[in-house]
Formats: sequence, C-alpha cells, structure tokens
Amino acid sequence: MNQETTRDPRIAFLGTGAQGASIAADFALAGLDVTLIDQWPAHVEAIRENGITVNLPTRTINAKAPALHLCEVAEVKEPFDIVFLVVKAYDTRWACELIKPVLAPDGLVVGLQNGMSHKDIAAVVGRERTVGAVIQIASNMWTPGVTTRQNDHDDSWFALGALDPETQQRVQGVAELLRHSGTVEVHEDIHSAKWMKLVVNAAELIPSAIINTELRGATRVPGMFEVMRAAGYEAMQAALADGATIMPIIGMPPVMSNHPDRYVDEIFEKVLTTYSEEDTLTTSLQDWRKGRRAEVDDVNGWVVETLRAQGRKAPVNQRVVEIAIEIEAGKLDLKTENAALMIEAYKAAAKDG
Repeated sequence: MNQETTRDPRIAFLGTGAQGASIAADFALAGLDVTLIDQWPAHVEAIRENGITVNLPTRTINAKAPALHLCEVAEVKEPFDIVFLVVKAYDTRWACELIKPVLAPDGLVVGLQNGMSHKDIAAVVGRERTVGAVIQIASNMWTPGVTTRQNDHDDSWFALGALDPETQQRVQGVAELLRHSGTVEVHEDIHSAKWMKLVVNAAELIPSAIINTELRGATRVPGMFEVMRAAGYEAMQAALADGATIMPIIGMPPVMSNHPDRYVDEIFEKVLTTYSEEDTLTTSLQDWRKGRRAEVDDVNGWVVETLRAQGRKAPVNQRVVEIAIEIEAGKLDLKTENAALMIEAYKAAAKDG
C-alpha cells in the first residue's frame, strides 16, 4: 500500500527558486507537510526568518515552511513520499543522488523542469519512481525569500505522467496536490508532452536571452521572430524523430493544428499572449544576468544532438548553441546586436533548404 494513501504525504521541494518557491508556498498555505531544500544559503535563511513571499499579479502571499540547506539533507530522519524536483535540468542527476537516500521505497520524484530531465531522474531513482512533468509559469527571483510569479493559479498550467505504466495510477494523487497551485492535466504520454514544451522553449529561452531583452521584445527585433520560429520548427522535427506525437499542452484546444510548423506557430503565440507580460524575462536570461549557466545543452543542444543521431542537421539551433557557449565563456557580451549572428544562420539555412 502506498504511504500517501494512509496518511498525509511528506513532501519536499528540492530547488526553491522562482518557480519552486511559489508552488511550495501554495502547498504550505494548503496545510500540506512540505519541506523546502535549496542550494542558495541566503535564500534558506530568509525563508527560515520571514517565510516565502510570493508577489502575484494582484496579490501577495506569505507562507511559512521548514527549509533545509543541501548539507542538512543528510540529517533527515523520516523519508519523503513525494519530491518535487525544481532545479535546473543540468543539475538533475546530482540532485536525485542527493535526495535518493531520503526518498521512501515507494516514493516518487516529480520533475517540474525544462528539457527531457525525466530520463535523468529515472536513471537515478528508477522508472517506477519517476513522474515526468511540464510546467508553464512565468516568474523571477532576485531577492532571497521573495519570488515574483506573473501567473496566478488560473493561468498556471502543469502536466504530469508516469514513465512506468504501473505507476500511472498514482499520478492522479500527485495531480490533486499540484492543483493547489494551478491547472493540472494527467497524460499517458508524458514523453510527447515534454517534447512539445521543449519545442517552444527552443524557440524562446536562449534566442531571446542572447539579445538581452524581454521575451515579447525579442520577437519585435527585426528578423528575430523568424529566427525563433525556425528554432522551434527544427525542435519539432527532432521531437518527431524521437517518436513524439504532436499534442496540445498549456491549455491549448484539442482541435489545434497537427501540421508541425503550424503547431509551433500556435504554441509560440499561446506562450507570448497568455503566459508572458511585457517585462517577462526567460529563465535563461535571468540565469545569465545572475552569472549562472543556462540550460543550453538541455534545450537547443538537445535538438541538435537528437537530429544529429538521425544524420540530420539543426543549423539554427546549432548556431544558437555556439553563440550561447561564447556568452557563457565571457567571449561575447549580451547585446541586441547578437541578433545578426542568428539571423545570418537562419538565412543561410533557408537558402540551403
């Protein structure tokens, strides 16, 4: 018998940045047994002193919950039944190794992350304990203990699905918990849902960050809208090559287009109009402005490598990755003029195609 059916589950959020903190706050206010774990020392101390403050579009909430530094995970005595993993995709494996010793034998790890991180989770804790997830919330965090979430519950969207068919029956229970924070759909094919999110992320996250501007503003820079859509088109080809099925996500209607490119156009428009504001910065640009790495390999790089394995090319995504690497190495500054580098690659690809 699963532990969460006999008592309130012990829940942990491993990674309580802009996204994780706001969702964990909703759980705490709902009276759930939730513990926050984070790698930012000042953030943990701020939560301990003042709780989590979440600035929403029309209201502000504050929630109190236990918070642990990473080093204190080794002191946990009672295992967690459900761990929501909200770290960067490139931190997935070590985070899973960290939490594995304090995960209940039938516990679940839910990857609320970008990229195809469910594969890394399964490699560490097992497919039977892995729940893949898609998240669509715009948020940012610059101050310890304080997050700004630009989508309230009515405009926050999640999808969940197990990797192991025998675990799928337990996903609805996780969905009920997550509904304290937004709309939740349960999917049998979470692999495809994850790919559909990666498609739009490939179009938006790194390309807009490279030119150091807000997401909506990036689409208005001459030539950039075409570049971003082209990156999404390539990502869709990678998704199809990897066996994904075109499917609606983030609240899109089931009658949407099944044509690959038109689907990309529709989902891109949905994110821009429903889930973005004029000042929305992608998570990648926030990372770079904080001096951190962005999820380059886990999004645009994933597209490149997936198509390369099929003997195919992704020239726009390849150029995005190359430019991002130069930025992270300190060889190229974040500036609007970087658009020309991507536009050149797009035009060359269009000419060859």
